[in-house]
Amino acid sequence: MNTTQEYPTRSNGARYGIIIAIVAVLAVIAAFAFGLIDINQTKETKLPEVSVQGGQAPAFHVDTAKVDVGTKTTDITVPKVEVGTTKKAIEVPTVNIDKAK
Repeated sequence: MNTTQEYPTRSNGARYGIIIAIVAVLAVIAAFAFGLIDINQTKETKLPEVSVQGGQAPAFHVDTAKVDVGTKTTDITVPKVEVGTTKKAIEVPTVNIDKAK
């Protein structure tokens, strides 16, 4: 008589979902840590009356960082096949970030 039980195989979907959720949470924490997101409460919460009428949910104004990616022309020293060097103008990438206020 066989007393061992067989368990159904697990799919990797749950594992991938947890990994994606952890990465998303870490990305949000990093955005707050580097000042790319700034959330300010713009309206105070008002508790409802004792008769459970009315009330007001808080309101928030969210400022996010403005990222500007582009190129600019910069002179750099480039070696030549001949002995010596020459300067050439090339396009280099630029990134400007205006932190949230």
